[in-house]
Amino acid sequence: MMWAVSQAAPLRRIEVENDLLFFQYEPPIPSAGEASGGFFANLKVNGQTKLGSQQQWYARDSFLSKWVGGVWNIVTTGVIGAPPTKCDNANNTTPSTNVPTTPLMSEKPFITIDAAGKFNLQIPPVVENQQGNTFDTKGYTTVGFEKVYVTQLTDTAELINSKLNQGLHIVFSPGIYEISAPLAITHPGTIVLGLGLATLVASDQTATIFQIGPIDGVRICGVLLQAGATKQSKPPHVPVPGSTLINWGTSTTPYAGNRKNPGFLHDVFFRVGGPDGTNDSPVAVDTMLHIHNGFVIGDNMWLWRADHAANAPVDYSSNRCNHGLVVDGDDVTMHGLAVEHTEQDLTQWNGERGATYFYQSELPYVVTQAEFENSVGYRVGSKVSTHHGYGIGVYCFFKSHQVNVTSGIVTPPMSATMAFHNSLSVFLNGYGGIEHVLNRQGGASVKGGDNMVHYVC
Repeated sequence: MMWAVSQAAPLRRIEVENDLLFFQYEPPIPSAGEASGGFFANLKVNGQTKLGSQQQWYARDSFLSKWVGGVWNIVTTGVIGAPPTKCDNANNTTPSTNVPTTPLMSEKPFITIDAAGKFNLQIPPVVENQQGNTFDTKGYTTVGFEKVYVTQLTDTAELINSKLNQGLHIVFSPGIYEISAPLAITHPGTIVLGLGLATLVASDQTATIFQIGPIDGVRICGVLLQAGATKQSKPPHVPVPGSTLINWGTSTTPYAGNRKNPGFLHDVFFRVGGPDGTNDSPVAVDTMLHIHNGFVIGDNMWLWRADHAANAPVDYSSNRCNHGLVVDGDDVTMHGLAVEHTEQDLTQWNGERGATYFYQSELPYVVTQAEFENSVGYRVGSKVSTHHGYGIGVYCFFKSHQVNVTSGIVTPPMSATMAFHNSLSVFLNGYGGIEHVLNRQGGASVKGGDNMVHYVC
């Protein structure tokens, strides 16, 4: 018996007796299709774990008997049985970044039903230097549903805020919710858990969906956050400065956070456009996620400015968005982060002691050199002294115009405290490309170049 997973949704807390396949053959596709990357955590596989042609992957805190496959960028933390670290894909080998333990993490909260039929919210503890899977619930906090509010599709932001003000945790039932005012989280330890990938849509481009206060232990889990419509009748539908879908803290009240009780984003996905976003139904936001507080941890996130819409092509004036992620807080960590197609720096990191374990990004498709200017896929601010990156990848497909990016990743000079491990750039197609991987180091991933993929170890 084998499990096959295609375009994998997040896998957590699963044991597989035999082989686990992360691809499948779909005629008339001659090779393994639908295999462009993904994530798993807290997994045990007794047979082989076969990635096949998955281009990139992040995995953490699992036990695997044997790992097979992978193409450009495989990053693991705390995975027993992961492939050893190797910085290139020469001779058809797997380029991997293997970190033996996960420094600071907690598993995603989930719902259980006890013998009496009572629902409970299970909140896993925060652990340090984790390795391998664990299904043990020792140390979990069990919260009865008398302290949880389960939403209905007719709920308004005002109603949900009234429940948050009462100190209740929120479980979003499956569906699409229009959020007309920020959902303000002011109680420490608040859990927001979406079921069926509940979708929260900002009512307009100035509407923040979540506003988190200067507090510890907040967790946002399993939701899709969608940018709202602009009120501008004609292109270019410029984003309102400072608009954001999640504002974690504020610039006016910086909060250092708490290592023993960090905030978490588990399986949180953002989109600007996609089902809409053409000039007939424009959406926009300045920054998808802005983190001001310290000790916030991301655990599988995709921040996507749509490169296509459901029924029409998009162009530069469609679904405007400047940045995916901006980090101003200290001690922030990202695990399994993807940011794609925004029109300026995709990620800007200004806080100290930050780290990213796996990063996948594609620069915007439809942009000119003048529009993209000197933007990059991943930028660490010039005043930052300590930052670590593991498997940071920046890809390009300048579909319509010649665009040349000097370096996909830009940071202060490398040192013992400013260290990037196994960074890469990839030329997918189109015009121009990325001339260097990191800080003017590494080969050119450009049209007509000697290799589509280059690494800096």
